[in-house]
Amino acid sequence: MRVFALVDCNNFYASCERIFQPTLEGKPIAILSNNDGCVIARSNEAKALGLPMGAPAHKFASFFRQHDVRVFSSNYPLYGDLSQRVMDVLRQFTPEVEVYSIDEAFLHFDGFQQYDMEAYAQQMRKRVRKWTGMPVSIGLGPSKGLAKVANRVAKKFAAKTNGVYVIDSEEKRIKALKWLPIADVWGIGRQHARRLAFSNVKTAYDFTLLSDEWVRKHMSVVGLRLKKDLEGTATIPMEMVPSPKKAIATTRSFESLITSYEEMRERISTYATLCAEKLRKQGSNCHAVYVFVRSNPFMPDLPQYRNGILIPMPFASQSSLTVSKYALKGLERIYKNGIQYKKAGVMVTGIIPKNAQQLTLFDKEDARHDALMQRIDHLHRKYGPHKIKLANQDLSRTFKMKQAHLSPRYTTDINDIIKVK
Repeated sequence: MRVFALVDCNNFYASCERIFQPTLEGKPIAILSNNDGCVIARSNEAKALGLPMGAPAHKFASFFRQHDVRVFSSNYPLYGDLSQRVMDVLRQFTPEVEVYSIDEAFLHFDGFQQYDMEAYAQQMRKRVRKWTGMPVSIGLGPSKGLAKVANRVAKKFAAKTNGVYVIDSEEKRIKALKWLPIADVWGIGRQHARRLAFSNVKTAYDFTLLSDEWVRKHMSVVGLRLKKDLEGTATIPMEMVPSPKKAIATTRSFESLITSYEEMRERISTYATLCAEKLRKQGSNCHAVYVFVRSNPFMPDLPQYRNGILIPMPFASQSSLTVSKYALKGLERIYKNGIQYKKAGVMVTGIIPKNAQQLTLFDKEDARHDALMQRIDHLHRKYGPHKIKLANQDLSRTFKMKQAHLSPRYTTDINDIIKVK
């Protein structure tokens, strides 16, 4: 018997803060985006107060004070480290672990016929909590799709399920699918949800009653695989090795408005360099660079402007020099004087493996770039990031986000380790 499980960390970002500050238990918590821009995560208590996702922090300052919402800047080094610790614990229960996101993982159990899977999942849940402090919910089923459904049941009815729910019978499968709205089904986006609603498909169970031909025609083979998964036939495979990213982006909201082309040029070059570093880290090259700029939409009294452009490259590259060069060409085309800019970004796309690129007859990368980039990466690993910069970057400036509510990096910075007196 094959069993799949989805382990989901409860209110992950908020729980990361609570692990080291137990007094936050039961308190409403909001986590802010880069530069403390808007709300990207909320505890259940904050949701109950009506705090919306994406709420601009400056507009909800009085709301935070009125309801005593504890506000934190994003602490990604801490969150990433705790995520890794949770995944390491899960690998003690089965070697087949697919890290789906920073707070979710699929597990596959093959040959566990003699196990009480609900008790095994409870043991897993308790160990994760004891060893990392992280509360998790676990759903189990005969497919990844049903494991996802079971996880929603476990989380929604936590008091009754004790955080674990197993779909191990046809009766449980049908009951769970009839309860789950179609818009909440894993893999059903807004567009498909609207199309299905027009076909009177209201629940996940209604979706399984559609013909295979209709689903394949309107939702492709991906939708058909999901349907089969919800019917109990495992068709969505485990992905043990993370797939290379199809696009890599570096975007930032500025701490203060930018009005100078030279300053914007420096920022775009820096973002392009960061994208190139990420390309090299995953062993990829890119074929195109997308650049965008925009003003502050929350200051309507100022002139508003937003624009972006995709710049194809004549050859695939992972060189900081090359990616920055073409990103700046894009900036030249879209930059507009007289605008006070609040945000900009660079995205590299058309990503391919470095060792599988198509050679061109006339245009090619300078052969010296590869050795130079390898040396720069080596020095950054040895002495720390951003020690070596391009000449068009500000050599004296290290970009620092606004993080007025940042908690200590308890597990990743020796200076922030908790001291026991």
